[in-house]
Amino acid sequence: MRIVLVGPPGAGKGTQATRLAEKLRIPHISTGDLFRANISRQTELGKLAKSYMDAGNLVPDEVTIAMAKDRMEQPDAEGGFLLDGFPRNVSQAGALDELLQTEGVKLDAVLDLEAPEDEVVKRIAGRRTCRNESAHVFHVTYSPPKQEGVCDVCGGELYQRDDDSEETVRTRLEVYHTQTEPIIDYYRAQGLVVTISAMGPVDEVTGRALEALKSGK
Repeated sequence: MRIVLVGPPGAGKGTQATRLAEKLRIPHISTGDLFRANISRQTELGKLAKSYMDAGNLVPDEVTIAMAKDRMEQPDAEGGFLLDGFPRNVSQAGALDELLQTEGVKLDAVLDLEAPEDEVVKRIAGRRTCRNESAHVFHVTYSPPKQEGVCDVCGGELYQRDDDSEETVRTRLEVYHTQTEPIIDYYRAQGLVVTISAMGPVDEVTGRALEALKSGK
């Protein structure tokens, strides 16, 4: 299967992407992983992306698209893939369509994970990360440490990362609504969107996603 996974920050895309890719036996292609891999290997695309990131600028669509194209052409992706974080806007969605058309294949589904905004804010703003190198993550509500502010694993100090603050989360949600959410309508017009609730236990959400992909609803 060839799947695009979408949903707001905090909907659990990373967790579900890993689990679904394993269940479906297809590679999980994450934009973040693509950037890190290309920068680490110092590929030409990686160097180009890093130059923009170091300057505090967004990586242009054409660079992201080129990285995704290179990854989707790898042998393990011949039978399908799960895209996580790409496409991020309608322009990238159009470019993906063109890439797939060139290869004579098409997307099978766009899985849309839905979660109420207040729940998303609660999930992310409640995270607490260990300052030590292990960076273990806890949650004030869902997985609190035995002792407040102290990592259960190594005893390090737990803190709230700047990008986990409620203000930052709401800004990220606004970016999602204005830039990424429109791709849902773009793909809905093609009859590809399958929407499920991202609420509930992780296993339950995974099962719900697999059933929805199977039935196309």
